[in-house]
Amino acid sequence: MENLRFLPGKPLPLGATVLNGGVNFSVFTRNGTGVILELFSNPDDAAPFCTYQLDPLLNRTGDVWHVFVSGLEKESLYLYRVDGPFRPNEGLRFNAHKYLLDPYAKALTPCSIFSEREKASLPPSPLDADLAYNTTHSAAGFPKCIVIDDDEFDWQGDRPLNYPLRYSVLYEAHVRGLSVHPSSHRPHAGTYRGVIESIPYLKELGITSLELLPINEFDEFENNRTNPHSGERLKNYWGYSTIGFFAPKATYASDTAGSGPVREFKEMVRELHKSGIEVILDIVFNHTAEGNERGITMSFRGFDNPIYYMLEDNKRYYRNYSGCGNTVNCNHPVVRTLILDCLRYWVTEMHIDGFRFDLGSILGRDQNGAMLENPPMLERIAEDPILRQTKII
Repeated sequence: MENLRFLPGKPLPLGATVLNGGVNFSVFTRNGTGVILELFSNPDDAAPFCTYQLDPLLNRTGDVWHVFVSGLEKESLYLYRVDGPFRPNEGLRFNAHKYLLDPYAKALTPCSIFSEREKASLPPSPLDADLAYNTTHSAAGFPKCIVIDDDEFDWQGDRPLNYPLRYSVLYEAHVRGLSVHPSSHRPHAGTYRGVIESIPYLKELGITSLELLPINEFDEFENNRTNPHSGERLKNYWGYSTIGFFAPKATYASDTAGSGPVREFKEMVRELHKSGIEVILDIVFNHTAEGNERGITMSFRGFDNPIYYMLEDNKRYYRNYSGCGNTVNCNHPVVRTLILDCLRYWVTEMHIDGFRFDLGSILGRDQNGAMLENPPMLERIAEDPILRQTKII
C-alpha cells in the first residue's frame, strides 16, 4: 500500500483501465453520497488490504466517481461500496456495508455470491434482502473484479467475419455442454479450449456460425434446490441470470486465475475465425441476477437502483416483464450507454460477430414499461457505427 498513490483520475472510460503507471477507476452513481474503492490481494480474502474513500470534490465529475491509483498493476482485485439513503419506498437501496461488483468489470474471480449467503447464514428477510446486513459482511465468498489489460493479447490479425445473414448456417451450443461429456474425449472438456477442440466436428456439420448460450458471468449456485435422490446441490446450467455483462464466465476456462478466462475466450474466438466460423453471443439485458426486493444486492441495485431497474409506483417493488423478478431499465439514457458500451466491447475487444438478445422486446419498452413505437435503444444498436454491420438477432 505504501507504493500506491491516489490521484483524482478521469471520468471516462467507465470501469478499470490500465494506464501508464497505474489504473484508472470510474463508476456511475447519481444518488449515492459516497463511494469507497476496496483493493484485495487474493480472490478468497475476507477483507481488503486497502480502502480508499473517494472525495466528492476531487473524485467526482457529474454523476461519475473516479480515481487514478498510481503504482497499481493489471490483474489487481477490487470491489466498491456505495453510501447513500436507504429508502426502499422511494427506490433507493444504498448500503455502505455491502460489497459491489463494478458494472463494467471485464473479469471476475470464480466465487459464488449465493454460496456465501448460505455460509454466512444470512437468509433474506421476508420483505427486503437489503435489511439482512447491517455490518460490512465478509468478502471471502464474494467474487472480486479483476483489472484487465486488453492490449496484451495477440490477435494475429484476426477480424470479425460477419457473413451475410442470408448465407449463414447457425449452430446453437452451450460452451460446457458442447464437449463436457466423456465420450467427446476432449482434453479440455467443458471449456473455451474444449470448443477449440470441437472445431473439426463443427466444420463437418457445415455451419458458418456458432451461437453460444450466455457466457457472461453468472452464479451457478444461485439455485438452492437439490437432487432429491442424491442430495447434490443443483446448479444453474443455462446462465440466463447475468452478474457481469462485460466478463466471460471464469469457470468455462481451463485457467480461471486472473486474466485467464479473458485470454482463453479470445483464443477460442480467434481459432474459430481461422476455421471460418463466426461467433454470436446469446446475451441477456432484460434482467439481472439481483432479482426482486427479496434478492441480493451485488452490483446495479447498490449503485443506483431506480436508474438501472424499472420500478412499480410503490418503488419498493420491481416491474417484472422478464418473469425473473426485475426488468432492466433499458431505455434510461445511462443504461442505454452501458448496453452500447458492452456490445461495442464484445465486438472491438473480443471480436464477436453478432448477438442474439434474450427476451429482446424489453429493449423496446420505456421507463414505465410501455412499448415504444421507435425504441431509442434498438435504434441506437441498429444505427451504431460499430454495431450496425454485426448480426443482430
